Amino acid sequence: MHPSTCYPERTIGTEDPKDVIDSDHLEEQEKAIGYTDARAIAGDAHFHRLGWKRLTVVLIVQSIALGTLSIPSAFASLGMVAGVVITVALGVLALYASYIVGLLKLKYPHIPHYADFGRLLLGSSGDWLLSSAFVAQLTLVVGSHCITGKLALAAISDSTTCSLIFSAISAVMLFILAIPPSFAEVAVLGYIDFASIMIAVGIAIIATGLRRDEVVALPWSAWPKDNLSLSEAFVAVSNIVFAYAFASAQPSFMDEMHSPQDFPKSISVLGAVQITVYTITGALIYAFVGQTVQSPALLSTGPLVSKVAFGMALPVIFISGSINTTVICRFMHGRIFQHSITRYVNTPAGWATWLGLVASFTLISWVVSEAIPFFSELLSLAGCLFVSGFSFYLPPLLWFFLLKEGSCFEKRNVQSAVLNLLVFAVGICVLGFGTYASVKQIMVKFETGSVGRPFSCSSA
Repeated sequence: MHPSTCYPERTIGTEDPKDVIDSDHLEEQEKAIGYTDARAIAGDAHFHRLGWKRLTVVLIVQSIALGTLSIPSAFASLGMVAGVVITVALGVLALYASYIVGLLKLKYPHIPHYADFGRLLLGSSGDWLLSSAFVAQLTLVVGSHCITGKLALAAISDSTTCSLIFSAISAVMLFILAIPPSFAEVAVLGYIDFASIMIAVGIAIIATGLRRDEVVALPWSAWPKDNLSLSEAFVAVSNIVFAYAFASAQPSFMDEMHSPQDFPKSISVLGAVQITVYTITGALIYAFVGQTVQSPALLSTGPLVSKVAFGMALPVIFISGSINTTVICRFMHGRIFQHSITRYVNTPAGWATWLGLVASFTLISWVVSEAIPFFSELLSLAGCLFVSGFSFYLPPLLWFFLLKEGSCFEKRNVQSAVLNLLVFAVGICVLGFGTYASVKQIMVKFETGSVGRPFSCSSA
């Protein structure tokens, strides 16, 4: 066939305008594609800047906060011996479960968040179930930080101002600190956060130690308090469980690591710090104050010192709360814009959608904090419903179905199988008994009128 039959000649000046390539338009398209690629490359690099040291910092920011302030009251219910044993044992089990979560993240590097493991485990129904639990847990966590912020600001000001104003201020602070979308940026604030909680706890320990002759009406005991009900015991255990609630955010943090295989260093340091801080704080403050210790424990330091302690604790209250907002908003933002450059939050559209999402989630969490206006029971309920899963019974299930290679009875798997069964059993017990106890405690408080109304001006 002659070439002309395939490619007929055209006479200059007779081209169809539709067939003419606009060089200016082509250049604009090339620039647009180049801009998109450049934004994507820059965005991907921006979200892979965490090393193991910064991972340790953000894990500490996410975990060591509210739990520290509630543990002394848990010791008051359980007694010194059971309090120490349970705190250490749960810490070790949570550390092992965290190790399993890290191994899963290494095996499935394309999974950015804990909730995404649900699809691997149970398909679309598992994805929906874990995503719902993930959002609900972090909503309650951020809401509890609104409550603590309200308590802190009310204690510092010592005024008759409506507490709704203090909780609104807390929500605004949580929103502002959650604006940076990268955890590497949050890690910079982490040093302030850790110093804040250590100073606040140090003040609480020293102050209660100096005042122990004044305040101890019911001294500490090695054994559980008299007439301790099952529901009260599990509320106390649940508060300790909540203190080890870092596993749910761990895959989100690891997704930003440039060397994720280094994660065992981070969780080892975190585990050692958590167990040490929680045990010392719970034991010493309980020993100094006795069975009348309050939750959060800073309320037991006396009027003047509590103001100072709450002032020092403000950074940890807001920074630790805001990182949970960042985690959940990264999850939702990534889901919504997973196929768009918008997910990198480095374009006008990216920033607009990010700010809108952070503001919306913070508002919802604030509403939750005012609809459930109590501290210890909120921590208990969140711990029983969600932390029991993310930190305890879900990692063993993920190990058995996604991580284990070969039979459970093979020599290499026997020890891990036993440990995972133990962690699973603890998680299921906390889920069942703890949830029942927390709900019962909440009902009793409402029936007796010891809890204020939702959206009340009272800070109690």
